[in-house]
Amino acid sequence: MIDYSVFNGKRAAFFTLGCKLNFAETSTLGETLMSYGVTKAKKGEVADICIVNTCTVTAMADSKCRQAIHKIIKDHPGALVAVTGCYAQLQPQLISDIPGVNIVVGAQQRSDLINQICYQLQTDSPHREGDAHRAEGVFFPSCSRGDRTRYFLKVQDGCNYFCTYCTIPMARGRSRNGSIASLVAQAKQVAEQGGKEIVLTGVNIGDFGRTTKETFLDLIKELDKVEGIARFRISSIEPNLLTDEIIEFCAQSRAFMPHFHIPLQSGCDEVLKLMHRHYDTALFRHKIERIKQLMPDCFIGVDVMTGTRGETPEYFEQAYDFIKSLDISQLHVFTYSERPGTKALEIPHMVSPKEKHIRTQRLLELSDQKTHAFYQSFIGKKAKVLLEHTSRLNKPMNGFTDNYIRIEIPNHPELDNQIVEVQLGEFNQTKDALCAKLLSSY
Repeated sequence: MIDYSVFNGKRAAFFTLGCKLNFAETSTLGETLMSYGVTKAKKGEVADICIVNTCTVTAMADSKCRQAIHKIIKDHPGALVAVTGCYAQLQPQLISDIPGVNIVVGAQQRSDLINQICYQLQTDSPHREGDAHRAEGVFFPSCSRGDRTRYFLKVQDGCNYFCTYCTIPMARGRSRNGSIASLVAQAKQVAEQGGKEIVLTGVNIGDFGRTTKETFLDLIKELDKVEGIARFRISSIEPNLLTDEIIEFCAQSRAFMPHFHIPLQSGCDEVLKLMHRHYDTALFRHKIERIKQLMPDCFIGVDVMTGTRGETPEYFEQAYDFIKSLDISQLHVFTYSERPGTKALEIPHMVSPKEKHIRTQRLLELSDQKTHAFYQSFIGKKAKVLLEHTSRLNKPMNGFTDNYIRIEIPNHPELDNQIVEVQLGEFNQTKDALCAKLLSSY
């Protein structure tokens, strides 16, 4: 029998690598431990329990995870160290072999992590390694704020796409989701806690509904009715799953912001075929044009990958020209790295590390140009901004407009988590935000 009283008086430290979904899940694990009497270790304190939530999206991510685990073991001598997440799912034995790691639980078994920690504290048992497949199909709910103003609501997990470069389906399992009723209930709890903005997260959120036979469009329609939540954002959605109906609903909805994040990966149809993506450039262009037709001020972020196997110089130039022609606001550029077990390893033509770097830098420069032009087009205009607290005394407060322009205003602590009207001014010193003049608050 598990005795949760062993948690009383324990201090825990949490370390997260990777995506917003990981951060939301870590926060939920933390909230669960706090409910059992655990306190969060302060900076500089040695924790009794350390939870590391890992990422495996690239080879660099794997390396950072290993470095983080070693550092945590060094900084918290004697702590029970539990490692979870995607890297733990794919490489449990490698992590288990690190001296000082007590528990390894994959991303698909995260819901069992608290019990495993409790069991080990209670029995001082030997290391237990999670079964890599036992819990596949289980949806682990998560809705959390952490240290942010925005809340992150996990609506879906896993992926059925198996793109040739990607290990996430192996790490996260097949697509699954919570029910609309349960997710609406979580959103209502956020409103009761005073939250005003929720970001919908997941691995492939447009695929929502496989578990419950519902649809993503049905979900956002119901969430839009939740009183007290002023803003919803869709973290990332595949272009083939971003239906015209979803775009049209967001354009006229009460609370869904004019802000989309859409993975492209390559602007070359031949490379998209090698990747086993589910769309072509014509469909992607249609989605961008439809969004801009209905929401001219919409911020559109796009994921792009450089240097994949099969990306010849000619294919890259095609991709670059296509991306340059799109009316988008920002690029999130990723450099391809070889991932064990993926089909991409069977594709001929490898891109050299030097050429990968050159291509990545070109796209980053293009992204800077597009973001600067987008921001500049709003200078002098009025906008509503949700302000975020800052722990830095006498430093500017930050916030985002509805269409995701980052702004700075002088520090007004009383306006933390408040929606205010501002007039947008020139770029700040670091050029990553617009200075703004406060006009009124609501």
